[in-house]
Amino acid sequence: MAFSARTAAAAAVALAVAGLGATWYFSQSAADDAFAQCRRGVAPAAGQIGGAFTLVNQDGKTVTDADVITKPSLVYFGYTYCPDVCPLDNARNAEAVTLLDERGYDVQPVFISVDTDRDTPETMREFAAMLHPKMIGLTGSPEQISAASKAYRTYFKVQDPGDPYTLIDHSTQSYLVFPKLGFVEFFNRDTTAEEMTESVACFVDAWKAQQ
Repeated sequence: MAFSARTAAAAAVALAVAGLGATWYFSQSAADDAFAQCRRGVAPAAGQIGGAFTLVNQDGKTVTDADVITKPSLVYFGYTYCPDVCPLDNARNAEAVTLLDERGYDVQPVFISVDTDRDTPETMREFAAMLHPKMIGLTGSPEQISAASKAYRTYFKVQDPGDPYTLIDHSTQSYLVFPKLGFVEFFNRDTTAEEMTESVACFVDAWKAQQ
């Protein structure tokens, strides 16, 4: 996807309308936040990002968030036909997962497609397998994808519906999600694999300390 200034502006407007941006976060004392030592700023508003979803995995099986988020996960929304942003972001997430594996942290990358017309389970399986053996690829019906996107407060818009070569504008954050607990942090595109590794490791350590 060519993430142009126009696209970025449109996404910013959509996020603002959805009540995102700065409102994702609110001030919270360190004593109330088990992940305070891991955060770059203030804590996320509980329950505002993430939640239940029902999608179709790369094997064609209908799954829920409980089936997918069985370990710390990095969740990303995009599409396989994306010419630049999605492959780079997913590759970065996959590299971070490999670095975490080397340090003894079991984290899985999850790729949710917003392209219901072209991204079949088979397509998602091939794409995920190229990037990392642990990557889970998810697709679904327009209604299922829309519900998952709304749950994570993401933005996407098909530029030319019906065009088999259409591009899709979409937000590009990656979300760190834990089983049962849910969303705890997000990472922007400019976060490196090494930076993500350090941050995720801190969150996983803090999460395990609560078990």
